[in-house]
Amino acid sequence: MLLPLYRTISTAGAPVISWYLRRRLAHGKEDRQRFNERKGISQTPRPSGPLIWIHGASIGESLTVLPLIDRLLETFPSLHVLVTSGTVTSATLLDERLPRGAIHQYVPIDRHHYVRRFLDHWRPELAILTESEFWPNLVTITGDRRIPLILVNGRMSPESFAGWQKIPGLMSRMLRCFSLCLAQANTDANRLRALGAPRVAVLGNLKYATPALPANMEGLDFLRDHIGPRPCWLAASTHSGEEALIGRVHLALKNIYPELITIIVPRHPDRGEAIAKALSADHLTVMRRSSGDAIVSTTDIYLADTLGELGLFFRLSPISFMGKSLVDQGGQNPLEPARLGSAVLFGPHMWNFADISRRLIDADAAEEVTDVGSLTAAVDRLLADPGLCENRGRKGTIVAESENKVLDQVANALNPHICKAIADRRST
Repeated sequence: MLLPLYRTISTAGAPVISWYLRRRLAHGKEDRQRFNERKGISQTPRPSGPLIWIHGASIGESLTVLPLIDRLLETFPSLHVLVTSGTVTSATLLDERLPRGAIHQYVPIDRHHYVRRFLDHWRPELAILTESEFWPNLVTITGDRRIPLILVNGRMSPESFAGWQKIPGLMSRMLRCFSLCLAQANTDANRLRALGAPRVAVLGNLKYATPALPANMEGLDFLRDHIGPRPCWLAASTHSGEEALIGRVHLALKNIYPELITIIVPRHPDRGEAIAKALSADHLTVMRRSSGDAIVSTTDIYLADTLGELGLFFRLSPISFMGKSLVDQGGQNPLEPARLGSAVLFGPHMWNFADISRRLIDADAAEEVTDVGSLTAAVDRLLADPGLCENRGRKGTIVAESENKVLDQVANALNPHICKAIADRRST
């Protein structure tokens, strides 16, 4: 009952959807050159032969599936992989890092007409969705075409679970389209089963299989030379509202460490100008990486408003606070700094990474903070005790490397489905 209503609203709401997309385009949140892809229109021809479609929402999901894409193309040389995502930043990253045999497109907006047009063009033999990408038209139209669907690294937050429980019929209808749901953890698996997923398994979290983020080592050496012996710490993947809090932490710590440098890497670099203005208004000296500003003796904040350089800054800083966690938005992946030996801090809102953050805390590899005061105290403890900081980093690396077989397990679970998809393609 709800699915026809959703389709009616998403069809009749075309003017509102168009206005929303134009607004995003004006704010740089859509790709002007490839905007038609959001309507299911592609200028890229479909390659001949078997093709599977893998979808991840944004940068985090895209990074997670890269090792899986490499493995599948290595195992099945005749295979082509279509990778979709919904953000400009993820498209930029994927264009740089996708292997030969993989193609990136923007995922179509979840309108019936757009999704049908997308599927008509690409005709995938198999669709793999990641984490929590449950779009009613995207899922059910794919399923109705008898294209096998698999959920990989499936996640169901408490908030999402509560929301879907209010409309169980729609979620059950979507989940019945999946041949297999591979959940990140038992909690996610139980929630998916409760909502109607017919076949669920837990093989581990693919985020543990993601290699260390890359870095320009010459750039790293350059920054190390310019910072020298000055103490520094990093606030990574911050979101709106957090940078002002980080600025307050810096001001408090500066009374103890006068030469302190705080590095801020916002999740969305296009916010750099606004962040710099706000921090400067608080009497902080801000240098912006995107403007080519150099670190000087008076620098308080080094604002790295660039894309794809977190690997450099996790290596540079012995302490990393993960953003999106002091604001109630679910956190960012703490395995990224842990894998590189940086001592990890995060706020109380880590529900997108609940199992990972719990494991890091249980291993004494991370610490949860709740506000400016506790974050200030935590950074102070780590700056004052390099041994504690290094020990946390070592323990974090151990946790990050603790599920090194998860990629093998997930790939082995997918292989029979891909073999069938290739066989079905050859028989047509």
